[in-house]
Amino acid sequence: MNTIFITGASTGLGKATAKLFAARGWQVIATMRNPSVEKELNTIKNITLLPLDVTNPAQIKETTQKAIAMGPIDVVFNNAGYGLMGPLEAMTDEQVTKQINTNLLGVIRVTQAFIPYFREKQSGLFITTTSIGGFITYPFSSMYHATKWALEGWSESLAFELKKIGVGIKTVAPGSIKTDFLNRSAEYSAHPSYNKWVDQLFSKLDPSRSTPAEQIAEVVYEAATDGKDQLRYVAGEDAKAKYAERFKIGDEAFRKNLEQLFFAE
Repeated sequence: MNTIFITGASTGLGKATAKLFAARGWQVIATMRNPSVEKELNTIKNITLLPLDVTNPAQIKETTQKAIAMGPIDVVFNNAGYGLMGPLEAMTDEQVTKQINTNLLGVIRVTQAFIPYFREKQSGLFITTTSIGGFITYPFSSMYHATKWALEGWSESLAFELKKIGVGIKTVAPGSIKTDFLNRSAEYSAHPSYNKWVDQLFSKLDPSRSTPAEQIAEVVYEAATDGKDQLRYVAGEDAKAKYAERFKIGDEAFRKNLEQLFFAE
């Protein structure tokens, strides 16, 4: 039986992925900050819950060792993250630091903790949830995009060195997911000088184009099992369309199109 280790498994894509892999016969180690409040994953026999706050380096090391002691691990799915939104001017240093610690440093530290284990057994795969927001940007999400663009570049570079020790790394880049991301997994900063434009932006977002988390989980499963030497998996029809559009018309034209879409009077 193969085993996957998942961060951020309490909601959304992380939970959907845990359930999918378990249903297909995998052993799942699902981590989250507060396992004691989980009422669904703990009822599935081949899912084990462990506590993990990815902003806590000591706990990362401790949980990694507990997971490895349970038996062979084949895939590490770095999924924990959230979105910090709003004008940069309004963000506190604490907010900026928390966003980087969670979305970027958390992934780096979890990966670093597992590399020696994968290197010794000369196999293993890291999969990281990035975002279509790692290739394109939307207004008032600068810090979120900073972390997602960083993860894409980090993964591409890391792929070279990991391949030399028999280890893979892949990214899954979803577009909008039908979860409670905007309510539970997003944080907002506000500044009165920008409220008009922020309101205008949110009024033009179309939630009907979002993809169910279960469909994105299928892409994670594909990345884990297809055996391909492929770095990026763009997931969701909205993400695929935006990704293709940017490459077709070029960076500047794409940026100007977005500006016109969101801020046309």
